[in-house]
Amino acid sequence: MHIVLWVLQVLLGVFFLYVGVNHFILPPGLPAMMSWMYELSTGMHYSSGIAEILGGLGLILPGLAKRQTRLTPLAAAGLVLVMIGASVFHITRGELPNIAQNIILAVLLGFVAYGRWKLRPLQG
Repeated sequence: MHIVLWVLQVLLGVFFLYVGVNHFILPPGLPAMMSWMYELSTGMHYSSGIAEILGGLGLILPGLAKRQTRLTPLAAAGLVLVMIGASVFHITRGELPNIAQNIILAVLLGFVAYGRWKLRPLQG
């Protein structure tokens, strides 16, 4: 279980770091599934980007540094809330593939939060 949680933490952490950075640089030519990013307000880009970058770091760094490891399940839970908000945003736009992705990510993040809180807490 410990290895499964670590794999999920790293994969999800890297994913959210990537998406979070994209909120700040907003590169041209994003895939169609991410074209909604061009329509967000500056404030939404900043708040989403900061939340996703901090959440991504929180999934990985506490366990690697073996310090403040209680932050990992909190980061995962915070990202669950971000994915719920993202789902609501995509529901209003009728973007079913994005809604499905947000729900899958929320479930995986919920598993990491529960796993690191109750099943196999990180030692630090």
